[in-house]
This record gives sequence, structure tokens and C-alpha cells, in this order.
Amino acid sequence: MTTAAASSPRTYQVRTYGCQMNVHDSERISGLLEQAGYVRAAEADDNPDVVVFNTCAVRENADNRLYGNLGHLRPVKDKHPGMQIAVGGCLAQKDRGDIVRKAPWVDVVFGTHNIGSLPVLLERARHNAAAEVEILESLDVFPSTLPTRRESTYAGWVSISVGCNNTCTFCIVPSLRGKEKDRRPGDILSEVRALVDEGVLEVTLLGQNVNSYGVEFGDRYAFGKLLRACGDIDGLERVRFTSPHPKDFTDDVIAAMAETPNVCHSLHMPLQSGSDDVLKAMRRSYRSEKYLGIIEKVRAAMPDAAITTDIIVGFPGETEADFQRTLDVVREARFSSAFTFQYSKRPGTPAATMDGQLPKQVVQERYERLIACVEEITWAENKRLVGQPVEVLVAVGEGRKDERTGRMSGRARDGRLVHFATGAAGANGQHGATGSLVGQIRPGDIVHTTVTYAAPHHLNADGEPLSHRRTRAGDAAEAGRSPRTPGVLLGLPTIGAPAAAPAPATGCAAH
Repeated sequence: MTTAAASSPRTYQVRTYGCQMNVHDSERISGLLEQAGYVRAAEADDNPDVVVFNTCAVRENADNRLYGNLGHLRPVKDKHPGMQIAVGGCLAQKDRGDIVRKAPWVDVVFGTHNIGSLPVLLERARHNAAAEVEILESLDVFPSTLPTRRESTYAGWVSISVGCNNTCTFCIVPSLRGKEKDRRPGDILSEVRALVDEGVLEVTLLGQNVNSYGVEFGDRYAFGKLLRACGDIDGLERVRFTSPHPKDFTDDVIAAMAETPNVCHSLHMPLQSGSDDVLKAMRRSYRSEKYLGIIEKVRAAMPDAAITTDIIVGFPGETEADFQRTLDVVREARFSSAFTFQYSKRPGTPAATMDGQLPKQVVQERYERLIACVEEITWAENKRLVGQPVEVLVAVGEGRKDERTGRMSGRARDGRLVHFATGAAGANGQHGATGSLVGQIRPGDIVHTTVTYAAPHHLNADGEPLSHRRTRAGDAAEAGRSPRTPGVLLGLPTIGAPAAAPAPATGCAAH
């Protein structure tokens, strides 16, 4: 290695698979690496010094996807001595040392409970020229105490808990993430305030089961109190949360959503199945009547609420009658969107050994019918919004066709995706009351516009915007700044010259 190369900072790239929890964990991984002196590699860089895979284990093909990607990286690493590959996340927690056995060119394997160890493990692997595998059975430190490099200037994830106390027979997450651990409310609110201080407008409270938040300190109403407390934070314009569980959903949470102005009227409520027999086999401790009762209460308190869900098709033993009951509940609930899945057998879960595993062709046919049913309903629900005004928080990467169509995209307060025009310039190049907005609207800004067209998965607003508000989040996006929350200093090894001492934390460092 040349002297110039030795003195330049090592670069990193994080590749993320899976749920929102993994996305937020990847923000922490990036924050840790940057605190340790690494620099994010450019997107076009095919050979960063460190590649981190943050994996998911929920789907059956997760293993194949990981090992396929590792195989593609092997020749790249062979050509670039000193390159390191690390594998973390749920699949790493599950497979442990098997990853190095199957892919001996991997340098580091770390689990869901010790994200903070990654810089140490990378340095140790380099020093010893040998793979380092470290999997803990319980949390080392609460992940939100770690430094975080946020991906968005306008929206941020804030974990309120990790782990899950439920025992759903199809789910491998509790065995990989552990029992639920709750953060103290003051620590959560401090992190939210720190994000708002950096210009963030929207926060999503994140947990495997947010409704059971407070179980560790004995307050079953803690989540509703947390939502109300978020309403007192100046500058916080939108609050969301995911995911709740129907068995723990209380009227107090519905009241908190309805009474707190910055809590969005959007609710993701996993159904999984509309059949009571299947719900019992899944070990989901609610039935369809209770589920629909919650939906009815939410709509009574918030008629404009957009409700989304998760549904699994083809669970072992599911009959045609069971599946028809799922379609019935979908039609009655009138979801604005649904994440639909074909049942995926995961070794280590009770469902994997159940009788009645269904043939692939049966599951596929039911899945296609479910998709058709969901899209019929979501399209009808979206059509009701044509002609209605909508507030859009402008986003990055939401509209894949934006460059070609000249639109921009973002999310309405109810979570719906909106593609909007910035206005059609007249002969004098102006946009009527709002003026020409081409080039003026930034990610993180707020636009008010009117819905002109509805599709099953999005809305279009092709008229002239009603208004455009520039925000601090938009200023940060324009300047290329990403919010960073510092966390607790862990004495991590660094790469290169020591960085200047950071400013004191603003309260988001929990103990």
C-alpha cells in the first residue's frame, strides 16, 4: 500500500435488507463507522474498503440472497487487498459462525445485540488477519445510545423499544431480537428534540410492538402518554409510529392520536389473517371481530384515518374458507394499502413443522386474488380524494418517474404517496399566485396542492400548487447536510488522525 493510500481515510458502504428496524440500525452502523474515522463511499464506488451487510431473516430466500451477494464480492475482494466484509443483523444472529464457514472471505460477523462492537471487530480482524465472530444473547447497550448518521434531513426513526414478547408461530424475530426492552420516555423525547433541533419535521416512533411500550416499567398507558408528549415539542410537525399489535391496542392510544395535532391520522395495523382459526394457529391473541372493532373506533375518532396492514397468505392449514374470510375482512376494513406476503417457512419457528403446508401453486393463486381485492379497494379509497386539498412533505426517492414526468413526490399526512406538479409556467414564466416553483422546492419543504388523479398505490396532483413553504429541513437538504445524533462515547478505535472532541450531547444519550 502506498503512503498516500495509507494516509487516506478508509471508506465504507452499508447494504440494508428488511424492515424499518434494520434501516434505522444501518443509520447507527454508519454513525459508528464515521465516528471511528471511516468515510462513506460514493455510490459509484465498486470497491469500498469496508462493506457491511445488515441482513434480514424473515423471508425464506434471505439466506440465498446474502450468500449470493457475498459470492459476487469475493473476486472484488481478491483484487483489493485490505478490503473487509462484515455481516450483521438478524441473519447473522441466526447463522452465527456458519457464515464464515460458508463464506470464509467474510471478516466480521456481529449480531443484533452488539452493533456497537463493529469498529472494534473490524480493527481486530485487520490486526489478527482472521475472521471475528461475536454474537451476544442480550443487549450490550441500547442501540439508540449509539451515534447515528441519519439518511433523511426531514424524517427520522426513533426507537422506543427493541425486541418482542409475542410468540407468533410464523415469526423468527423474537428469537433474534430478544425480549422487549423499553427506553425511558425522557431519553426518547430527548432524541426527538435533538432531531427537531437539526430541522427534522417528521418522526416515526419505532418498535416491534409499540403498543406494549411501558411493559418494563409497569405503565400500560405509556405509549399514549408518549404520543401526547410529542405533541408538546415545538417544530415537530408529524409523528407516526410502527408497528402496533391489535392485542395491545387501547382506546387511550386512539384518543391520543385524535387529540394530538401533530400525530398523523395514519395507522399500520397488522391483520395477518381474517380467519379466526388461522389467527389461533398463528398464536395471534385477537380475532377478526376485535380487529374490526378497533378499526371502527379509529374511524369514529378520525374519519380521515388511512389504515394499512400486513397479510400472510398460505399459512399451514389455511383452507379456501379461511382465505375467503381474509378477503371479507379486507373488504370490510377498507385499507388504504396492504403489505401482502406468501407464507415463508422459517426453520426454528413452530409453523415450519406444522401439518398442512400448502403447495406453492395454491398459495400463489390465493396471493394473486388477494392482490386484486386489495387494489380494487385501495383504488376506490384513493378516488374519493380526487379534488381534495393535500399537504405534502416533499421526499427523496419516492417517485421513480419524477425526472421523466417533471413531477416531484412526497407523503401526505395520512401516509399516502403523492406525485405533484410544480406548476405550468405561462408566457411570462410565472405560476399564477405561487409564482414559478421549478427548482425552488426542496426535499423537506411543505407543499399544499389538490389531488387530480388516483391510482391504487398513489395520488397525482397535476395542477398548480396552492402554496409552498420552505423549511429548515429543506435548507439542510439544499446544503447537503445529514442530521447526526451523537449518542454515548464508547471509546471506539478510530482510523486515521483523531477527530476533534464532539459537542456535548443534547440529551439523546441514554444510560
